[in-house]
Amino acid sequence: MSSEQDPRFAVGNQVRVIRSNPPGHRRTPFYIRGKTGVIERDCGRHRNPEELAYGWTGEPLKRLYRVRFMQTEVWPDYSGNPTDTIDVDIYEHWLTPTTAAYL
Repeated sequence: MSSEQDPRFAVGNQVRVIRSNPPGHRRTPFYIRGKTGVIERDCGRHRNPEELAYGWTGEPLKRLYRVRFMQTEVWPDYSGNPTDTIDVDIYEHWLTPTTAAYL
């Protein structure tokens, strides 16, 4: 039985960042929304900075992941080495699985 505290994703899982633009303070960079990457690391659970920005408690704690993206996925005109990557810390509620195996 899983709980809210159990990680939804494991290292190596492919995920997509939700393409959304809700009002207010959001920690997820706009340029990474809608992009597909791979979980590189589970950074544990932390208070939600999207709520802390308004002086709230930031609870319940949210799981934070480091997600690795190919630069060519993030920037279609990227002219550097095609194997270059960028790592971005993203909270779990911004991620969706890319395959039915994780649904």
